[in-house]
Amino acid sequence: MAVDIPIEADWENAPGLLDGAGSLSLTVDQCDLAYWFSAVAQGTLRGRPLGYAPEVTTPAHMREPGPLREALSLELAYRALDEEAATRVLADYVATAPGIPELEFFSTQLLDEARHHMIFRNHILDLEVVSADRLMPWVREVGGEYEKTVLTPIKEFAQTVTREEGDFIGGVVAFAVIIEGVLAASTELSERKWGVLDPVAGEIARGAAIDEIRHLAVGSSIVREHLISHPEDRAHVLHILGRGRELWGEINDREFVMHREELFQEGMLQHRDLLTDFELFPGCRMLDTTPQSRWDLAARWNDELAESRLRYMGIPEAIDLLRARAPRIL
Repeated sequence: MAVDIPIEADWENAPGLLDGAGSLSLTVDQCDLAYWFSAVAQGTLRGRPLGYAPEVTTPAHMREPGPLREALSLELAYRALDEEAATRVLADYVATAPGIPELEFFSTQLLDEARHHMIFRNHILDLEVVSADRLMPWVREVGGEYEKTVLTPIKEFAQTVTREEGDFIGGVVAFAVIIEGVLAASTELSERKWGVLDPVAGEIARGAAIDEIRHLAVGSSIVREHLISHPEDRAHVLHILGRGRELWGEINDREFVMHREELFQEGMLQHRDLLTDFELFPGCRMLDTTPQSRWDLAARWNDELAESRLRYMGIPEAIDLLRARAPRIL
């Protein structure tokens, strides 16, 4: 029997992450285990159990030592560490879920993040950067400073809110807006950047983006419905957002972003023949972009997505607060 795949989980027809996460309405009751098994396992992942179709291959030029391979391997290492941290943090969301709908949804999100971790780290093997027995030690070595400087404070913030303070809705705000919300631009940018240079990396990013649409939409819906039912918690939600903004103000992630983007720039120009007419977005050739312009683009995308979701949640007054946050495209 054919499975009816909802458009937001359909590989061919799902919107891009920024459009989907910015406008889609999905509730925690809709996205239960039954939804995940049909829409995701039999929809998004059909024919792509490892994140990409078997006929899609890694080009030979991506296996050659040089700035392009180094840029992608660093991105994959950082993303693998991101997803590992997210998986561990989400265990607290499952443990503190106030009802069965929340328990089921965050169980599926935990599985999504664990799957992303597997897919990102495995593509490092496709690039022939390191042997399988050295993979995670290599990831932790190259991402050690990033993990210490960026990931650990973020992980501790989410765990403090959920585990120590027992604040489930505060934890949803922290994850959907402060943590996962600022990753949306990097996922969208990755899909566009790598689609031509490395179709496997492009498909991996596409699959992750489809999942993130669901995560952001449902997280936003949980906050929206909570504030409709408990308007007295508005100040508390704004307080959590303020704490998150202060956290980002203390984190210096620019050095990690720009180092990787400078490597990408060098590698991109070495393979400019593949990108002659390719547009990063309509009217802008990727060959005409720079590390700084891509940083600025991601910052603008972050702001636009945050604005649309905060308006949907019913807290437009938080827009200016979050716009003061340093941009991030890791």
